[in-house]
Formats: sequence, structure tokens, C-alpha cells
Amino acid sequence: MDIKLSQCFIAVDDHDKALAFYRDVLGLEVRNDVGYEGMRWVTVGSPSQPGVDIVLEPPVADPNASPDDREAAARLLAKGLLRAVNFATDDCDAAFERINAAGAEVLQEPTDQFYGVRDCAFRDPSGNMVRFNQPLPQR
Repeated sequence: MDIKLSQCFIAVDDHDKALAFYRDVLGLEVRNDVGYEGMRWVTVGSPSQPGVDIVLEPPVADPNASPDDREAAARLLAKGLLRAVNFATDDCDAAFERINAAGAEVLQEPTDQFYGVRDCAFRDPSGNMVRFNQPLPQR
């Protein structure tokens, strides 16, 4: 049996701002943009990984969710507590410079980690943590 990652989901509170970050800053391609019952799902992905999609979805993607549940999810998203995504890169420092120059909120500047990567972190426009890591050379 072969199992592969197909999709992952990131909650966003403003799809247009999320697109400006994921498409325009990170360079991901838009693969789908659909709406249903007042909600919107935008699928993006790396051109180098055509079989892996990232779906930008509402914080509560259930049309039957209660107002209390919607408010609770919105509060968690605003605190950056709902999702995180890690990207691999061949140049962590260049990724940092590009994303920082675009005005993203920096959580961590490029740092060599004891577990074998150099990484940095930002918040996307919805507050989600987005990390970029590069494997360190083997010693």
C-alpha cells in the first residue's frame, strides 16, 4: 500500500489577503477557487509538487456551524492557534529576505537548529505560523 500526502488545509479569514501572501509572495500557483453557501475554498500549491494541494479554507468550513463555534474559531485563528505549515526550501536565507521584504510578520529569523535544519518563521495574514526550513549539510 502506498500512501502520499494529497491535501492539507489552512484556515484563513480573508482569502484575498491570503492569496496575496501564498500566491504573490511565496509564489504558489492557484489551482482552484470555489464557493459554496457563502464560503470560499482556494487551492494553491508549489509548481514543483503538482500532487500536493494546500486548501485555504474558512476557519469553520461547515455551513451548519453555530455562531458560537464560528466566533470561537475566529478567536483562535486571530491568536495564531489553529494551523501551521512547514515548507522546505533550498535557501532559507533567500526565502527569509523575500518574505520579510514583502512585509510579513517575522516570528523567527533564520537560525541553525540542533535537529539539522536552518529555518525561519512568519505569520500569514490570518495569523497562521508558516515555517521555511533548509537541511543543514551533514557533518
